[in-house]
Amino acid sequence: MSVVTLQIGQCGNQVGGQLFAGLIEDTQTKLSQVNVSPKANNDYIEAVYDRFFTCSDKPGNLPEAKAVMVDMEPKAIAQTCYEAKKSGLWKYPENQQFYQKRGSGNNWAHGYKVHGPAAEERIMGMIQKEAEKCDNLSGFMTFMSLAGGTGSGVGTYITQCVKDEFPHAFLLNQVVWPYSMGEVIVQNYNAVLTLSHLYQCADAMLVMENDQLHKICSQLLNIKKIGFKDINKVICHKLMGVLLPALTEKHSGYETSNSLGEMLEHLAPMPDYKLLTIKNIPQMSDTSKVFSTYQWHGLLKHLRQMLIANAAMEEGIDWQVRLEDSRRSLANTLILRGKELDNIDTSHFSDPRLYPSWSLQDTNLSVYRQPRIFSNYDKCATLITNNKSPIVSLNSVIDKAWNMFSSRAYTHQYVKHGLNEEDFVDSFVVLEQVVASYNNL
Repeated sequence: MSVVTLQIGQCGNQVGGQLFAGLIEDTQTKLSQVNVSPKANNDYIEAVYDRFFTCSDKPGNLPEAKAVMVDMEPKAIAQTCYEAKKSGLWKYPENQQFYQKRGSGNNWAHGYKVHGPAAEERIMGMIQKEAEKCDNLSGFMTFMSLAGGTGSGVGTYITQCVKDEFPHAFLLNQVVWPYSMGEVIVQNYNAVLTLSHLYQCADAMLVMENDQLHKICSQLLNIKKIGFKDINKVICHKLMGVLLPALTEKHSGYETSNSLGEMLEHLAPMPDYKLLTIKNIPQMSDTSKVFSTYQWHGLLKHLRQMLIANAAMEEGIDWQVRLEDSRRSLANTLILRGKELDNIDTSHFSDPRLYPSWSLQDTNLSVYRQPRIFSNYDKCATLITNNKSPIVSLNSVIDKAWNMFSSRAYTHQYVKHGLNEEDFVDSFVVLEQVVASYNNL
């Protein structure tokens, strides 16, 4: 089940490039293969390539990422393509890049109302071409930022176009949440406009918050001078924990994979609840891995408390938060990778108290397993959850944007590109409804 990725804006292109590099590196790592048979290892590698790359039968041809790259300036795309080709392991397809010489000026309306419509025909032609290469298209995954103009504005516009063109394909938008202290003065406007519009067309949004990612880099990975490359690596580590192949336990001889469609149908079954987050354990610097050993019981106990206490990482979890006080989940997907996968007790993640009383108890949790070692961890777990955790940040963004809007600060910059004040109000209404729905979980 193939996934076509759309890399939009500087952030989207850098995250996409990092992800594809990580996927290829995972297939090449010898240490990962010691726990599985040669056939199982080959099947796994074949599944990675089938999902994310187009491979030529001609000898010497590098695998090509199933990707379309979009930015209003050429620099990020050129750099990402160069780094891919330089690896000698993979590359981007030729002529599947759209760029111009002028950016969107951190203005959502400029991206959504001007650049998006002007570029629609060419970009959709590239997307159609990439989709036609897939024998079995599962859906599209878009990488984008909420703060700037191109990723948010053009990303939203293109997502709507993809929904119209491929109404039955699954759409997942991975969105990078800006730092709370701010990178861009109008970032909260851009975030509100993006999220409200994506809620109308995407099947789900996978939220990554820069504040949390920064904390992981600092406290878990011991990085002193943290740059966007470090943060992107953390994003991609989380994404790979979700996207690399894994299987359910066999029932009546039948097993299912963690395909994009399979996971989204489970995690986002209702239109009011589309915000997904990822928690993973363990995560540490390479030097620390050598001295660390884990047992599944301990890992899953910590991961469950991370879910209950809404902790972004295992360090500093608040163990005082009780299950009764936790942010209830609509659905959870647990992916276990590594050694000793037999007879692991995951029943604590099925506890009815983790979920609203009106949900179907037997469909709240799905569990996938993969015996192949991931990222040199003998045992690791990834939890994708649809719960209340993003609501605190969402409320903060709404409040900050509303405070600016109430005095009409900077709205003229949006109005001049075709957005009107009613569009702002509509976006606030949509997101207030999202907050209310999650508060009812």
